Amino acid sequence: MELQLKEKLAKIKHVALDMDGTIYMGTHLFPFTIPFLEKLTSMGITYSFLTNNPSKSIDDYLLKLKKMGINATEEEIYNTTIATIDYIKAHYPSAKRLFLLGTPSMISQFEKAGFISTADDAEDVPDIIVAAFDMTLNYSRLCRAAWWISQNIPYIATNPDKVCPTNEKTILVDCGSICKCLESATGRTPDITLGKPDPNMLVGIQQQKNLKPEQIAMVGDRIYTDIAMAHNANAFGCLVLSGETTLEVAKAAPRQPDLIAENIKELGELLEESHQ
Repeated sequence: MELQLKEKLAKIKHVALDMDGTIYMGTHLFPFTIPFLEKLTSMGITYSFLTNNPSKSIDDYLLKLKKMGINATEEEIYNTTIATIDYIKAHYPSAKRLFLLGTPSMISQFEKAGFISTADDAEDVPDIIVAAFDMTLNYSRLCRAAWWISQNIPYIATNPDKVCPTNEKTILVDCGSICKCLESATGRTPDITLGKPDPNMLVGIQQQKNLKPEQIAMVGDRIYTDIAMAHNANAFGCLVLSGETTLEVAKAAPRQPDLIAENIKELGELLEESHQ
């Protein structure tokens, strides 16, 4: 290991982990994930799970992880639903009524936070439109979202991802692609797109744990979300090749990660070596 990389890794006190493509693929937990988490704990390095996927509530993510053998806490999971709720409360404090293009699980998280989910009804006018990764996408609701967007109501996208990683023989059309459809129909793009590469989730961890940016490692399988977020937050960026990005694509990226690893097992070994 080169000296500069070793010095950077030696500073790491917290690892922020992307989920799909990094610790699991679809419903399949990678065999090295639990040993990696145990290794972090033994080194005194804390960790959290960050995902751009807003389709599940925090409770549903906790349940999914528990079924895979990972006992996480609510504080250890950040997804773009939480980021969007925080953004709306900070920037639109009087907004209560939302037209939510998302799954029932996601909608339940917004309702838990005190928001009202408006109906697919021209008389039920929302304060804000939120477009998300909606695996229950209904054509009528898509058309209604396009209508409200055309009326210049504030419009937020939860994440920029074009597709969601999967180990199945299909392409999971994600929020970024749904927003492209809405842009084609309305001529309008979201006022803001949250989630990675927006640095807010990492900044939140930094403030919560009283850490410096260089003490946090952002680990994920995507250059344009995970690694871009690390750059935007001035954190250490580790790209893993266990998900979407190939080595060829990674090496062609204009802004390189601090580290390219085959998977989190390799990262764990390098962290262990640097912390000795």
